[in-house]
Amino acid sequence: MSDSDSDEYHVAPPPIIDDEALRAFVPTSFGKQEKAPNVAAQIEQARRQVAKPVKPEKPAPKKQKEPASDSDASDSDDSDSDSSDDEDVAERFPVTHEMVLKTHEKAVTTIALDPAGSRMISGSLDGNISFHDFAAMTPTTLRAFKTINPWETKKSASVDSHSVQHLEFSPHSGSVFLCVTAHPQPKIMSRDGDIVAEFVKGDMYLRDMHNTKGHVGEVVTGTWHPTDPNLCVTAGSDSTLRIWDINNKRSQKEVVVFKSKAPGTAGRTRMTAVAWALGQGSSPVMVTAALDGSLVMYSGNGPFTRPAAEIKDAHHPDTWTGGIAISGDGRMVVTRGGDGLIKLWDTRKFKQPLVQVSHESTSDRYPMSNIVYSPDSRHILTGSATGDLHILHPANLRPEHVTPITPGIPLITVGWHAKLNQIVLGSANAEARVLFHPKLSSRGALDVMSRAPKKRHVDDDPSFTMDQSQLGISADAIVTPGALAGAAGRKRRTEGGGGSRDPYRPQVKQITPFMRSQPDEKHVEQNIPLSKMLHEDPREALLKYAEVAKKDPVFTSAWAKTQPVTQYADLSDEEEGPEKKKVRK
Repeated sequence: MSDSDSDEYHVAPPPIIDDEALRAFVPTSFGKQEKAPNVAAQIEQARRQVAKPVKPEKPAPKKQKEPASDSDASDSDDSDSDSSDDEDVAERFPVTHEMVLKTHEKAVTTIALDPAGSRMISGSLDGNISFHDFAAMTPTTLRAFKTINPWETKKSASVDSHSVQHLEFSPHSGSVFLCVTAHPQPKIMSRDGDIVAEFVKGDMYLRDMHNTKGHVGEVVTGTWHPTDPNLCVTAGSDSTLRIWDINNKRSQKEVVVFKSKAPGTAGRTRMTAVAWALGQGSSPVMVTAALDGSLVMYSGNGPFTRPAAEIKDAHHPDTWTGGIAISGDGRMVVTRGGDGLIKLWDTRKFKQPLVQVSHESTSDRYPMSNIVYSPDSRHILTGSATGDLHILHPANLRPEHVTPITPGIPLITVGWHAKLNQIVLGSANAEARVLFHPKLSSRGALDVMSRAPKKRHVDDDPSFTMDQSQLGISADAIVTPGALAGAAGRKRRTEGGGGSRDPYRPQVKQITPFMRSQPDEKHVEQNIPLSKMLHEDPREALLKYAEVAKKDPVFTSAWAKTQPVTQYADLSDEEEGPEKKKVRK
C-alpha cells in the first residue's frame, strides 16, 4: 500500500464517558477539610411562603381595533405598584422568615423571652413549661432542652395538671420568671425551672379579702413592677389584685380589693387582666380589667384604697377582656375585649375611648389572648381567631400589615422582643413560632438558622433511650456502675455484715442511732433530773419533811405568836353531839 492510500483512512478516537459523577465522589484535595454551611441557603429555606390574597377579576374589555387606552395601562401599573407596596411593607417588619418549634401537645397559651434574648420559655394548656436555648439549637434540632410541670413533686407520684396562664421573665435581671397557672398559688421560678418561691394560699372561709394572706381563687395573670425587681402583682378570680415581695412568700405586701358596682355581683367580680408600667413623670401606673366590663387605673406606688380613675362600661359586661398594654410613655392604653372590640384610651382623659375598631375575639376559648405594644411603641401587635397576625397603627388602630400565620387556627399569644427585634407567637395547634428578618433582626432565631445542621445520631431518637425519670434520675445525668441506690445498699450490707449477695434477699431494717444506744434505767437516773421521783409515793415524800417543818417553820413563823389557840368544848357522856345526817337507804 502506498503512502497516498494511507492518507485516505482516519482512526476514530474512543468515546469519552462523562466523569462528573466520579469527580463529585473523588475529593479534590486531601487532609482535614471543614465544610462551612451555606448560610444564605439555610436562611432562604426559612422564608415564609405567604399566599397573596386573590383579587377579584375585572370584566374583560370589549374588543376594539384601537390601541389600548391610557386607563388600561394605568390599571396594570396600579396592580404592579400594589404588589410592590405589599412587599415593601413586609420588609419593614421582622415577618419574612420563621422558625417553628413543636414541643407541646395542646395549645400554646403564653411565651416569654429573657431580657438578653438567649432563652425562651413557653406554656401550654397541657400544664407543661418548655425551655428553649437559642445557643444550643440547630436547624435540625429545633426542640426544647427541658420540659417540666410546675406542680410535679418528687414526693408524690400523682401530678396535678393546671394549665399555664402566664409566664413573664423579670425585666431587670432575667434570672427568675413569674409562673401563673390555673391555681390560687403563683410561683417564682428560676431560669432553669427550679422553684424559688411559692406564694401562700389564702383562707377561703374568710369573707373579708383584706384579711387573707393570699388568693382564695384561681389566679388569671400577673406582671412585674416596672422599677422594683422584688415586686410583682397577680390578678385573681377573687376580685383582688395582690402585690407580692418575692423575698416573703408567707403573705402579700399589698392587697387591692375591687368592689364591683354592677347589679347582681354582690360587690365581687373576676379580674381578667393587669398591666403595670411607668406613667408620666416616671411614676408607675397600674391598669386592670374586670369581668363586669370595668377598666380601673391605680397609682402604681399606692395607696390602693381608691382607684385613680374608673370606667364602668369600658367593654361589654360578662365578656373577658384578656389583653391590656400600656405605651412606653405611659399615656396610651390599648385593650382587647371579649366583645369583639379593640379600644384605645388616654390616661390623662380616662373617660371615653379615643378610637375603637372591631376585631374578632378568641377569649371565649382562650381567655389568655393578649395584645402588646412594639418596643418603640410605634406599632400594636395582636393575633386573631383566623390565625392572622395584625400589626396596627398606634393612633388610629388601622392595620399596617396583616400576614397569615396559621390559617383557620386561632393565634393566641404574641410578643415582640426589643433586643432581638423578633416576634414570638403561640397558636392553638401547639406550635410556637419565631418570626425574624435577616437584615432587621439579630441573634436569636437568626443564629439558629445560620448554624450547620447537626449530624443525626442514634441518641437523638427518643425511642432508643431509657426513661430514667422513675428512678429519680434526670435524662442528662451520667450513671456510673454501682451508683444506683439499690446497688449501694447491697454493697453496704455485704461489707458490713458479710451477708448474702442474693439480690432477692429482703432488705435489712436500718439501725437508727436511737436503736443503737438504747437508754437504760441507770442512764435515765444519772442524766434526767428528778427521775427518781417517778417511783416514789408523794405522801411519804411530804411526810419526811414534817419534823423539819416543826423545828424551823419557814412559812408559818410570821403568825406563830399571834395565832389563837383552838379550844374545843368538853362534852359529858349524857350530852349528845351534833346531829348527824341520816343516810338515805
